[in-house]
Amino acid sequence: MLSWEYPPASVGGLAKHVEELSFALSQKAVEVHVLTVGEKHTPKVERKNNLWVHRVDSYPLQALNFITWIHHLNFCLLEEAIKLSAAFGPFDLVHCHDWLVGYAGKVIKHAYQIPLLATIHATEAGRNQGLYTPEQNYINQIEWWLSYEAWKVIVCSRHMVQEVKGLFNLPQDKIRLIPNGVNMTKYSQAPLKNVSFGPGKIVFFIGRLVKEKGVQVLLEAVPQVIAADPEVRFFIAGQGPLEEQLKVQAKNLKLEPYVTFLGYISEELKITLFKQAQVAVFPSLYEPFGIVVLEAMAAGVPVVAADTGGMGEIVSHGFSGFKVQSGDAHSLAANLIKILQDRELAKKLATNALRVVKDQYNWEQIAEKTKDVYLEILDEYRKVSWGNSLSSELRQERRSE
Repeated sequence: MLSWEYPPASVGGLAKHVEELSFALSQKAVEVHVLTVGEKHTPKVERKNNLWVHRVDSYPLQALNFITWIHHLNFCLLEEAIKLSAAFGPFDLVHCHDWLVGYAGKVIKHAYQIPLLATIHATEAGRNQGLYTPEQNYINQIEWWLSYEAWKVIVCSRHMVQEVKGLFNLPQDKIRLIPNGVNMTKYSQAPLKNVSFGPGKIVFFIGRLVKEKGVQVLLEAVPQVIAADPEVRFFIAGQGPLEEQLKVQAKNLKLEPYVTFLGYISEELKITLFKQAQVAVFPSLYEPFGIVVLEAMAAGVPVVAADTGGMGEIVSHGFSGFKVQSGDAHSLAANLIKILQDRELAKKLATNALRVVKDQYNWEQIAEKTKDVYLEILDEYRKVSWGNSLSSELRQERRSE
């Protein structure tokens, strides 16, 4: 399994997805080797029963840009994959998460003649609501290339099914829909940090500070919310290229007494804020799934989320939370006010949401569905000549050792 991020190297929800999925698969008698990037003070190899995590360092060269750095990383991943194949192989398949590891995945597929499975978590066209620059077009080409090379493509929502079909001309029978999940134990048993956030009700947002997460829309909604309840305080956690611009926006709107930018926060503090908040808010403009919504629901806080992409599929309006029109600050404020002013409503939404998460978004079920896709691919693979023409005898010999 290849991923450009894995805890503690975490940029977005992909890292958490790969961590939880790989562990859950390892609990189902699947031997999983995750290849990913390393960080200072992280072990090069970790093992927990059937799960191995192998971390590599990208080349110590000054990359010209992010794309160049990704190329360096893919070479390093490939070097490690060759070593692992000699030590642990032959492997049955290679599972790539997003375009960032597509180069290494394609080479492994063809060099060892094993099937390639791709999970597409988001698309460049979706993130930017179009393709406008040479870099965006380049990434879009790699996404298409990865989906073309893949035996099957996993996506996390009905929205993403339509997106990859439209962008990459994928046939329906090549796509498998498997949602993201959340670790319920983490939210039910995690000790809370002894932190005081001051008086008043808390509205909490966490996510990357980029345009598609919609924090700029949330700031537009704040004056209407505090006019209805002056004791409300907004806590915004996360980092990203829009951070300074958002702080300027808050200052221009005279929101500094009501809005606190927390920057990067630990997992423990995130859970504490979820549990102390009256509302968690996610005003995204684009969201292929929205795993952070599941985390809020698992923590027992009512949610207000934009009705966009996969996020709109998670929340049932008026039952497990409130959905608002994406980009509409007035609608966002009105629904936040409803929850803040009605404690019984908030409790009902949170209770219903918790039941939905337990029933539909647990990692045990998700791992079982993913394993079924693995078995489906391997069954088809054994019936074609491509996978057997070069190495069937070698495979049989290695498996009998």
